[in-house]
Amino acid sequence: MSKRSATEVQTSQDGQFEPRKTPRSESKRKENVAEDEMGEFEDGWEDEYESDEEVVDGQHRKPDDSMDVDDEVMPPIEESEEPPQAPEAFIPGVHKLGKDEILEPDDSVYIMRHNMSTNWPCLSFDILRDNLGDQRQRFPATAYIVTGTQAQVAKDNELHVYKMSSLQKTQKENEDSDDEDEDDDEALDEDPILEHRSVPHLGSVNRVRAQPLPASSPLPPVSQPYYVASWAETGKVHIWDVRPLIEALDVPGYTVDKARSHTPAFTNSSHGRAEGFALDWAASGGANPSALRLLSGDTHARIFLTTTTPTGFNALAQPFTSHTSSVEDLQWSPAQPTVFASCSADQSVRVWDVRAKGRQSVAGIERAHDSDVNVISWNRASTFLLLSGGDEGGIKVWDLRNVKKAGTAPDPSPVAAFNWHSAPITSIEWHPTEDSIFAASGADDQVTLWDLAVE
Repeated sequence: MSKRSATEVQTSQDGQFEPRKTPRSESKRKENVAEDEMGEFEDGWEDEYESDEEVVDGQHRKPDDSMDVDDEVMPPIEESEEPPQAPEAFIPGVHKLGKDEILEPDDSVYIMRHNMSTNWPCLSFDILRDNLGDQRQRFPATAYIVTGTQAQVAKDNELHVYKMSSLQKTQKENEDSDDEDEDDDEALDEDPILEHRSVPHLGSVNRVRAQPLPASSPLPPVSQPYYVASWAETGKVHIWDVRPLIEALDVPGYTVDKARSHTPAFTNSSHGRAEGFALDWAASGGANPSALRLLSGDTHARIFLTTTTPTGFNALAQPFTSHTSSVEDLQWSPAQPTVFASCSADQSVRVWDVRAKGRQSVAGIERAHDSDVNVISWNRASTFLLLSGGDEGGIKVWDLRNVKKAGTAPDPSPVAAFNWHSAPITSIEWHPTEDSIFAASGADDQVTLWDLAVE
């Protein structure tokens, strides 16, 4: 499985952020460009115009405008061109995308959908906490994310913090809809605002993960750190304080302390030159920086633990070493603060306890899939359930209560298995509150939603 494939995007000649342009048949939308020349979002709506053509009624001609009219009804003139066919729905497993074909979304099913582009492909991103509240549903919306680039030259890479604001509803109401909110249609024409702050990052970013905060916890004040970890292709795991970058996006004129934000707060070099993709913060750390723990797994089958000290961070020298091939994903237990799970290209899923001596796994599934196990997700509502996605396209649900110490008993059977996807599973995630729902994506151009409660 290709672990770092990404679709190239358009760049400007000076390397600055430049979004893709959507052709407009009638007019060009007014652009909203931030001070740092970041581009605009795109939407799928075109301006509508009424025709100014003169209408001539044949019944009101002047007498001198003679015209011979046959009383017989003339047959319609057949046009040589056939009418354009309606777009055909893409059915996975039936249709295949051509070399130069892409899937076009049906905007009628999205309450809100906006597009943006970056100067270089980005393989990973994460949502950042803000002070705007949880489960908000009113428009316009605002969101903050962090991502890292995969530039062609190592020194050109950056870690980006984006603020996306004025995100309006884009779904058009039906003509016969009696919506009391008359401002919705006007909001469709309002442009979103995209702003960003960046820091240099040596080497491509394989994975980025933000420090988890409790649902009820606000964003820390600017005087306190808010950490983001990045896995670099150079084999180093960096920890950054992005709190000043968020403040600079929210407060006009705020001066960023480059010594604080442009230099990693800590770098773990224990992996040597071996790069990796597996990265996860312990959710139990909460808002207390002194309790933070970070796991990182590399292509040499090793997992390292980084913890905090009164003065900063510390990388434990001894790795966890039960895997025999590349570590693909890591997940801390949502219920037990010392327990985590991992998956590997050796086809196994393993469970670990950081208190165990010898840094060996305490339980595992030796043959979880018939190929590489690419991704896992731990259910935060039903904490005994674990999802796994394999390189063969299979998805499995495991009951961890049935998982025993590796080698002491036969592998347990999954409580559910799905073989819908026809290519490697690239991402999988449980719903944060509904314990029976999850989403998965595959290299077969599909993102699928599943509900285990539906028979």
